[in-house]
This record gives sequence, C-alpha cells and structure tokens, in this order.
Amino acid sequence: MKHIMNANTLYLGTIGVAVMATLSGCQSAPEGEGATAEQSEAQNKFLVVEQLTNGKYVIVEEMPTSGPSRAIIREMDENGTVHERVLTEAEMKELADQEYKKMEAGQSELNAEPQGEGMGLAGTILAAAGGALLGNMIGNALMNNKNVQRHQDMSNRSAYHRSSSPTSSSSTSNTQKKSYFGNSATSSTRSSSSFGG
Repeated sequence: MKHIMNANTLYLGTIGVAVMATLSGCQSAPEGEGATAEQSEAQNKFLVVEQLTNGKYVIVEEMPTSGPSRAIIREMDENGTVHERVLTEAEMKELADQEYKKMEAGQSELNAEPQGEGMGLAGTILAAAGGALLGNMIGNALMNNKNVQRHQDMSNRSAYHRSSSPTSSSSTSNTQKKSYFGNSATSSTRSSSSFGG
C-alpha cells in the first residue's frame, strides 16, 4: 500500500509540474509577441544613397532603425552641386513595389548579372530594404536570388552591409582548415587512418 501511495504522489507531482510549466508558458506568450514586434520593427532601414557620376546609385550608409524606414538621397546636378532629399517609407515602398513588379516580369536590372557598380534608385532600394518594405516573403525571395545578392554587394558600400553579409562569412568557411600540428585537415585524416593497421 505504501508503494502505491508513493506512485500516486509521484504521478500527481508530475502532473502538477506539467500544469505549472504550461501556465508559465501561457503567461510568457505576450512577452514573446512583443519581442516579435520589436524584431519586425528593427528590420526597418535607414539608408543614405548616393548618386554616382554615371547616374547609378550606391548605398553609403545603412543601419537598422526602430522607426519607419527612410532614405536620404544625395544627387549631383549638372553644376556639380550635391542636393539631398528624404524619401519617406511610403515613397520607398512605392519604388520598391514598382521594381519588384518589373523583376517578376523579367524587366528589372536585378534579373541580370551586375554590369558595374551601382544601379537604378528603385533597384537599390529594393535590394537593400525589400523585406522591410514589402514583407518577409518578398525579402526571402530576394535573399535567395543570386543576382540580387550580387547587385547588393556591388551597390552597397556601407559597413553594416559588409559586416552582416552572409557571403563574407561563407568565404571564410571555404578556406582550408589546419590541424593542431599545422597540417591540412585532409592530410591529417589520411595519416591517422594508416595507424589502424
């Protein structure tokens, strides 16, 4: 009888722990939703876009912002005077949406290999902030497009892009690894397999 009582106590204790874990999970759900809202808000971008002498645009500064996305556009007139204007999030969305529709129709410069540094203003904004402006599905589609990534790399001079670019980390992973004794990893595996003899 004593063993049955301990088993029942253990069983009830286990159920109690499970109920407590479930209740604490339910209570922490709003915090998780707040974190998701903060993450989506942190995806918004502040860009400084500069026009090159060939008329194309490059990003010289990029940073995440907790406010709405916006961009400062620096353009040079025929006298060589630099003028700055601000694009609001609505204006950026409109440009990005137009360029994305061109891209879907195969008429955007983002569909082809880059032909040099910079690209049109709408393409520059779409490549840099498409996910923040048009949503995660479009952002993922752009990230998975090799031509868009190449255009991003050619037209984004900002330190933020260089530090967060997945292509910079993959290039370091392709380097040959060294073993503890300085040999390459492949030759050390071959020499260790000869000891099994």
